[in-house]
Amino acid sequence: MQASHLLLEEPIRLASILESSTPNAFSSMTKIIGTLGPSSRDVETIEKLLNAGMSVARFDFSWGDSDFHQETLDNLKKAVRNTRKLCAVMFDTVGPELQIINKGEAPINLVVDEFVVLTPDATQQASSTTLPVNYPELASVVKPKDTIFVGQYLFTGSESTSVWLEVMEVQGPNVKCLVKNSATLTGTLFTAHAAGVPVGLPTLSDFDKEVISKWGVKNSIDFISLSYTRHAEDVRQARLHLSKLGDLYQTQIFAKIENIEGLKHFDEILKEADGIILSRGNLGIDLPPEKVFLFQKAALHKCNMAGKPAIVTRVVDSMTDTPRPTRAEATDVANAVLDGADGILLGAETLRGLYPVETITIVQKICAEAEKVFNQAVFFKKTVKAVGEPMAHLESIASSAVRAGTKVRASVIVVFTSSGRAARLIAKYKPSMPVLVVVIPKLTTNHLRWSFTGAFQARQCLAVRGLFPMLADPRHPAVGSETREKEEHRPVNLQYPTMAESSTSTNESILKVALDHGKAAGIIKAHDRIVVCQKVGDSSVVKIIELDAY
Repeated sequence: MQASHLLLEEPIRLASILESSTPNAFSSMTKIIGTLGPSSRDVETIEKLLNAGMSVARFDFSWGDSDFHQETLDNLKKAVRNTRKLCAVMFDTVGPELQIINKGEAPINLVVDEFVVLTPDATQQASSTTLPVNYPELASVVKPKDTIFVGQYLFTGSESTSVWLEVMEVQGPNVKCLVKNSATLTGTLFTAHAAGVPVGLPTLSDFDKEVISKWGVKNSIDFISLSYTRHAEDVRQARLHLSKLGDLYQTQIFAKIENIEGLKHFDEILKEADGIILSRGNLGIDLPPEKVFLFQKAALHKCNMAGKPAIVTRVVDSMTDTPRPTRAEATDVANAVLDGADGILLGAETLRGLYPVETITIVQKICAEAEKVFNQAVFFKKTVKAVGEPMAHLESIASSAVRAGTKVRASVIVVFTSSGRAARLIAKYKPSMPVLVVVIPKLTTNHLRWSFTGAFQARQCLAVRGLFPMLADPRHPAVGSETREKEEHRPVNLQYPTMAESSTSTNESILKVALDHGKAAGIIKAHDRIVVCQKVGDSSVVKIIELDAY
């Protein structure tokens, strides 16, 4: 890997390090995904998380039942209405996860250099000598010297809550292991991970399908984080399942890469998925530690060139228990931004951590500082070169919009879109200014009823770096109507003139509301230049306007 891949603006003035930052409504272009749970599920806390910068709420069904998560999501909707901050919903599947159930619920003390047996016999009681596992074929896929990690919070790096086991021998259906570190396992359910060992369980489990079909459909989930994605076929099967569930055909699938199999098939998975989540905790077990950074840089580069959002996990684990990250963690967050990550995913830090709001606040600040020195000019040239010639029509328009925005030092780029594709192509070139995405709803029918699309497409922009969506809703003639106030969990609605008006006047009217929103947010001011990307008739055009003209 060449040093030129380091996308850092040079030189950095040392004096600028001491300058205070001036935040605005879009102070961080990089998106923050927060996992909601026991520490972050009441309305007041969620409001603080939204104000701090969370744009996507993740729901992890590895624990908790549907009622618990439904109550949390209902609180999220209330918080969205109260703060008028947009937030998308991500469902994280359980997938082919090895699990150990502690029916007795008593703490299990494992002592270094002692032995414990993993057994598929579900009737066995979990203890310091026996751990029942949910995978009957475990003994047939592991061998002596393999490593298995077990813990309730397996990948936090805390040695007191997770244990490292070394396989000693296979005894029929059982696996005898040596305990490599002392640990106390508490709770009713533990995750197990066999490093580098393929597990023959379905990627989308029956449990996942049931949750998606009921809870997911009810709540119009925007994203599925497909855990343990190993092949492109896993994504295709998940999409097939979604296609049968009404409006969920619009739900995007983010493939979660967390083992060697997924890494080996990364290119084909990237082609099928809508986005990628780099689950570095699990990968840090399958890969040697010295190789993890190489995967991150290579994978992010591939995602960037494909124009698909990439999310990085496991960045500030220490903030689960402390109010500040370590220096290494702060640097890690910044490096992820400089590598081109679209978002940072927080797990235990917001789910059960002591400082969920502080975590999102500091991560957002680090992202904003890193974005200031991100070398967009170098990145733009690399991306154009990777795309090659001849460019597709829409790709050419998108790159031209970014180039124009850079040349005229525009405050924002405004893009009109129905599918969100034009906005994602603009985001692909990582513009240094925010992109206001005006999503124009489309009237569709399944031959039984008519409906408008657009809400999914608007919310899904919340996982893409630099995109800030707004939804033009034809049902609401003006901003601030009483009907709009009654809505739950929808993006900001823009004025949408009657369908009898010409498309040109319609777009101009919506553009004015978008610019007014930018003014109110503090990102547009007098004498600024704005780049607008829109479709006029059959042609896509890029135009530059002076704010004084409005």
